[in-house]
Amino acid sequence: MNVHRLVAREFFGMFVDDGNLALLALVLVAAVTAGVKLLALPPLLGGGLLLVGCLAILLQSVRRAVREGGR
Repeated sequence: MNVHRLVAREFFGMFVDDGNLALLALVLVAAVTAGVKLLALPPLLGGGLLLVGCLAILLQSVRRAVREGGR
């Protein structure tokens, strides 16, 4: 079983370097999509939310990488 877990982790690592960044981006896209489709938010506002959300997620990721790299 340990070999399967290792293979799965390596396969995932080929496509995603920062799992937290990828997860937050997926949650952001899902939330904005739900807001535009279900809450009838204007698409332009949805695009703005995506832009601001992605920038915030990237900033948080960079801060975490700097903090972990400085040790």
